[in-house]
Amino acid sequence: MAQFQIRTTIPGSDRGQPLHDARILGPVAADERFEITVRVKRGTPLASLPDQGLYADQLPARRRYLARSDYAERHAAPQADLAKVAAFARDCGLVVLASDAARRSVFLSGNAAQIGQAFDTVVEYHEHDGGVYRGRSGALSVPSELAGVIEGVFGIDDRPVAKPHFQQRRQSPGIGIVAHAASAAFTPPQLARLYNFPPDQNGAGQCIGIIELGGGYRSADLNAYFAKLRLDPPQVVTVRVDGGRNQPSGVDSADGEVMLDIEVAAAIAPKARIAVYFAPNTDKGFLDALTLAIHDQVNQPSVISISWGAAEINWTAQAKSSFDQALQTAAALGVTVCVATGDNGSDDGMGDGRPHADFPASSPYALACGGSKLIASAGKISSEVVWNESTTSATGGGVSDFFDTPAYQLKAGVPLTAYPKARAGRAIPDVAGDADPATGYVVRVDGQDMVIGGTSAVAPLWAGLIALMNQRLGHPVGFINPMLYGSAHGNGAFQDIVSGNNGAFKAHPGWDACTGWGSPNGVNLLHALKG
Repeated sequence: MAQFQIRTTIPGSDRGQPLHDARILGPVAADERFEITVRVKRGTPLASLPDQGLYADQLPARRRYLARSDYAERHAAPQADLAKVAAFARDCGLVVLASDAARRSVFLSGNAAQIGQAFDTVVEYHEHDGGVYRGRSGALSVPSELAGVIEGVFGIDDRPVAKPHFQQRRQSPGIGIVAHAASAAFTPPQLARLYNFPPDQNGAGQCIGIIELGGGYRSADLNAYFAKLRLDPPQVVTVRVDGGRNQPSGVDSADGEVMLDIEVAAAIAPKARIAVYFAPNTDKGFLDALTLAIHDQVNQPSVISISWGAAEINWTAQAKSSFDQALQTAAALGVTVCVATGDNGSDDGMGDGRPHADFPASSPYALACGGSKLIASAGKISSEVVWNESTTSATGGGVSDFFDTPAYQLKAGVPLTAYPKARAGRAIPDVAGDADPATGYVVRVDGQDMVIGGTSAVAPLWAGLIALMNQRLGHPVGFINPMLYGSAHGNGAFQDIVSGNNGAFKAHPGWDACTGWGSPNGVNLLHALKG
């Protein structure tokens, strides 16, 4: 690499302060090796495809979604750009591990000195309450001839980026999977009946993808759980991403997230294939898992469930943009992505007195899933309000400080953000479902039956419903958001939740920033989507 090479900053790559409880230990050893992902621009922009109907209120049958192979042919990263990145990497002494045009990614390996020189950054160790991570600060740069080619570089900084949005309800020993008060906790099939999910569908022919950034599952637990539900064990496959793996440990770990996601989705759609993508909890791991799931030609998920996230302020602009573009690709392929909105109310766990939207739920291409508190009696819903037990146990929801208001939300009455200045933005959630741990989901984790809540449960609940509707319709629902804000939210498709708040925002008739349009009436929503 030339010593006086003209360089260009990668837009949005500025990495802010270390984690709030972290201190710098010193530079990373020059010979420490690690892997990074370089994201390359898309070939033909998706915005040039008017027949996609991404923002039109079109019924699923009228959509013209791209096949994965067609997308790869038309909109993948240009081979010439991939070659430029590979040549630059080799000039810097980096090893090109692989490249994927559809995922618009070049995967590289090198030591800290090589990577630091290649992208003009200093890599340091940081210690925080959760351990030690490899961090950087400031912006990244590349030679000017790569300006506009490289859109993001991920993996230099490997701080944990997301947290699972589930909460365990502490309870007395002996609770069974079926023997419990129906108003206090529910099995997923009970919730499916309360929410009037299509009773004659089982998800056959569908694949539900689940993104996990830690934890694991045990097949023995799944067999025991589904035996008590009198269902066959689900077909679960593990997909390893960036060294991530199925690694169960104990009930107080991320195992609760993994088991909750699998058990809820599979109990709702018992004949669907469940593909679990395990990745490290880093921006690189999370993004690589998402792009792999979207472009997975083997499992081909028609719906993806994500129960991990963090306040937008914690993410770099390049990460938010790259995730958003990946989710836009999912929309073009007809893949619905359900994302939990967080469990710490409108504050989203930041503790600064300001509302924050959780990401990646705040992407306009995500189906953002908020939470309610559900009470049932005699097999019917008797009460459903906004989930809010405290500032640390309440549904997330609010307005993005990064993404503009999408066209489908322009008439929804989205409130303005207050920080850093008043502006309109993408608002979440879009939909809701039972999330309060006090009225949560009976699941099995590491040999123990327990009740878990959180918006983590709502994402797989909706993913299961989407799989049922995809099966019944014979084609994917796909990017459902424009339809929800258009014709589909009427006709009894939702139970409007009009009582409660999540801190800064209050529930009211119609859409609100606590529970969106409300909880689903599955059959009525299916009829609305059929037109």
